[in-house]
Amino acid sequence: MKKTLLFIVSIFLMSACSSVKKTQEAINNGNYERAINIALDNLKKNKAKKGNQPYVFMLQDAFAKVTVKDLSRINFLKKDKNPENLEEIFGLYETLKNRQEIIKPLLPLPILKKNKNAKFQFSNYDEEIISTKNKLSDFLYVKAKKLFSFNDKFEYRKAYDELAYLEKINANFKDVRNLMVLAQQRGVDFVFVSMKNETEKVIPTRLEEDLLNFDTYGLNDLWTIYHSKKDAKITYDFGLELNLRSIEVSPEQVREKQIIKEKQIVNGFKYLLDDNGNQVKDSLGKKIKVDKLLNVRCEFYQFTQFKAAKVSGQVKYVDLVSKQTVQVYPIQSEFVFEHLYARFDGDKRALEESLLDLLILKAIAFPTNEEMIYDTGNDLKQKLKSIITRNRFRN
Repeated sequence: MKKTLLFIVSIFLMSACSSVKKTQEAINNGNYERAINIALDNLKKNKAKKGNQPYVFMLQDAFAKVTVKDLSRINFLKKDKNPENLEEIFGLYETLKNRQEIIKPLLPLPILKKNKNAKFQFSNYDEEIISTKNKLSDFLYVKAKKLFSFNDKFEYRKAYDELAYLEKINANFKDVRNLMVLAQQRGVDFVFVSMKNETEKVIPTRLEEDLLNFDTYGLNDLWTIYHSKKDAKITYDFGLELNLRSIEVSPEQVREKQIIKEKQIVNGFKYLLDDNGNQVKDSLGKKIKVDKLLNVRCEFYQFTQFKAAKVSGQVKYVDLVSKQTVQVYPIQSEFVFEHLYARFDGDKRALEESLLDLLILKAIAFPTNEEMIYDTGNDLKQKLKSIITRNRFRN
């Protein structure tokens, strides 16, 4: 018991020492945020614990150093006087404030040997945050409005991103929300989806409807919208053509397989006889029974109904502005109908349980060619979705 206790204590001490070492290494490497996080995690558990005292000193050290580092960076960026730096300056001020707010709930942090509390030099950054936010908001607003003047989809998307960030840091600033809507409308790609049947076979109407029902694909996103029915008010940027080039349906087949099963089974009992034909008894005078074994044989006939359909084609991406084919991807789908049933001749006690299950089943009607072609649709739809997901119209 003592050995076990000593082992547990040793493991605990090694773990604690390792954590302290990692914190100090983080400080030495300039990774102050990591050092602060490790120290805070340990102090939150028990800030008055003697074993946690190293974390108090390292938290002080890391906080002081990272504060100096951030303020130095802010001063440098301000001297550069480049408005592009406003976002970083704003982020640094927010980081300075948030870091203080994370530490405050733990205060006071006692220094046990000196019977006093650790000191942290906190500052109020609210004025700097508000001032920088206002300057940044004006800069982002002007920048986004300028991007509108290029009348280019990618520039509209950049404008949207700038406005979305502006809305995040300064909600409802001027007419930002209206501009975001406008940027999204002008930056979106409209894709017209169509299907061509080049197979010389009739495609079920419901299959075509399912394949072109892009509402069920879940592919529409912020910058791409798919339509299977043209809207006269919309100028489409791209076309997605699903060209079916081959439909093959195999003949209906019934495959037969014969299996012969033989087994020795227990078929009642008989009394044990000695060499003279007398019944053998046990120590209590009871007649000894033994199993009566019987050899059984069964001819098992397994039937497999089989029919397959395969649809092949290609997915073509077309730039409707330049009238050029952008890319072509092959697509293929297969559906297999297979039904098993069986009959037997002989003693079915020779059969395993798995074979007995097939004896319950009977032959069923084969699906029609139209049904087979339609049943390829689910797989074809998933493969079409996979192609579109992996290969966007614009990168």
